[in-house]
This record gives sequence, C-alpha cells and structure tokens, in this order.
Amino acid sequence: MKKRDNTKWFWYAIAIGFILLFVLILLSSVMSVGERLRAIHAYLEYGFYGLSVLLVYILILRPVHIIMFSPTFSVETTIDDQARKNHALYKRVARRLQAQEGFPDEERTRLNEAMRDREQLRLALNQTFNKHMKKKMNQIIRKNAKTVMISTAISQNGRLDFFTVVVVNLRMIKELVEVCGFRPSMKHMSKLTINVFTTALIAEGLENMNIYDLMPTSTVNTLGEIPFIKPLISSIVQGISNALLTLRIGIVCRKFLFSDAKEITKEEIRRTAFLEAASMTPLVIADAMTMFPKRVAAMFKKFEKEQAPRDTANAEAV
Repeated sequence: MKKRDNTKWFWYAIAIGFILLFVLILLSSVMSVGERLRAIHAYLEYGFYGLSVLLVYILILRPVHIIMFSPTFSVETTIDDQARKNHALYKRVARRLQAQEGFPDEERTRLNEAMRDREQLRLALNQTFNKHMKKKMNQIIRKNAKTVMISTAISQNGRLDFFTVVVVNLRMIKELVEVCGFRPSMKHMSKLTINVFTTALIAEGLENMNIYDLMPTSTVNTLGEIPFIKPLISSIVQGISNALLTLRIGIVCRKFLFSDAKEITKEEIRRTAFLEAASMTPLVIADAMTMFPKRVAAMFKKFEKEQAPRDTANAEAV
C-alpha cells in the first residue's frame, strides 16, 4: 500500500511540474506579444492582456474546472465479475447516463428494468458502455484529432501548435468526461496531464524537424522538382503525427474511464491504445482531406453571393 501511495504522489509531482512549465511558457508568450504591441500603443497592450485572460479562462480554466469537479468513477467496476460494489453506485451511474440528451430509449428502458437488481444492473451498464458509450466517445476522439491535424498542418508556428494541442486535448477530455458524467481518478488524471503536455511539446518540436532527413535522397530529389511539394508534405506529416498522438490520449482517457477487466494493466493500455489509435488514423485523415474541398467550395459560394448584388447594382447604374 505504501509503495502504491508513493507511486501516486510521484505522478502528482510530475503533473504539477508540467503544469508549471506550461504556465511559464504561456506567460512568456503573452508578455512577448504584449511588449511588441506596446511599441504601437499602450492600449493595444492592455487590450491584448485582457483578451488573453478571457481566452485562458474559456479555453483552459473552464474545461479544467469541469473535469476536476466531475465525480470520480471507473466503469471497470461494472465489468469485473468479482467486483462487490455498492448497488447505490450503479444506480448513480445509470441515472447520469439516462439524464443525457440523445441517450437511446432502448438503453434507458434496459437500465430502468435492471435498476432493482444489482447483478442485472451491472450487466446492463456493461452492455450500455460497450455498445453505446464507446462508439460515442470514439466519435469525439476522432473529431478532436481531425481538428488537431488540420490546425497544426496549416500553422507554420511551433509555439502556436503547442497551445493548439493543449487546448484541443483539454476540450476532448472535457467532452469525454461530460459524456460519461464522471472523470478518471486523480492518478489517471495526472498521467493524462503529462501525456497532453508531452504531446504539445512534441508538436512544437516537429515544426523545427526536417522531415526530409528521414527520406531517401532519390525521393527528396524527385520531390524537389515539384513546386511547393516539400512544405506541403512536411505540413501534412506534422498534422498526421499530432493527430495520432491526440487519438492515443483520447483512447487512454476512455480506457481509464471504463477499462475492460482484462485490460487494466498500464502495459496493456499503452499497447492497445497505440494500436487502436493507428487504426483510427486513416479515418481521421480521410475526414480531414474531404473537409478541405468543402471549405474551399464554401468560400467560393460565399464570394459569389456577395458579388451577385454588386454586379446587379453596377448593371442598373449603367
């Protein structure tokens, strides 16, 4: 027990260290931009600081508050046949699920029918989490991974990629917690915090890495003959790498929330999370690639709608 407690505090200390590092990086970046704006006008600097505080609250502090003040519960207690948990705990989880918008009526009916019997309720929760909740959480994970991929592929600034990955991953964890109605334990939250900031630091470092050092010379020479292909491939590879890491964080968070009884060791979670993230990556890439033509088409449609009244007015004037 003492060894387990020491491990818990070890993860707490590392997570706090990463949080302090993030705060220092954030303050340094904000102050650097503020000093540049001061050269233009003092009010621009003050306005930027006010906007920064507002954005930090909305994008970082608010999601963290929602995550930390959600109740703690691990659904492995509903899956493990040897568990002897209180019947009231199962009822509490079932009611939280039933209160969600869009919760299927058949799942709601199944939980209501099993509410009186502890074993039947445990089995009903097991089926609900594996057939409904897992699918819904995977959709959230893929959506945020796509956002990270597109944002970091378009951005050509490592520090901006760092903050983008932190914000999107925090939002993803918040959405997963809101869907379930509870959060992982503090020890698991500490591990997730470390994973988020490690991924953000990797995203910042990828911007300065030369992807073509890893390719054969003949391939690099061939690509060099095509205009603009090198920066395009570099950006896409960076986006895919960040999306893969985001997928892994989301899957680890999902497994912390409801781990299968056969998959509760950290080695098994790491291995299966990476394999599952790799299998999801092609779907994320396909979604992201189909998104670009739609965005471009939408921009042209908007331009045509704005241009049509102007052409009509010019014709009438003539």
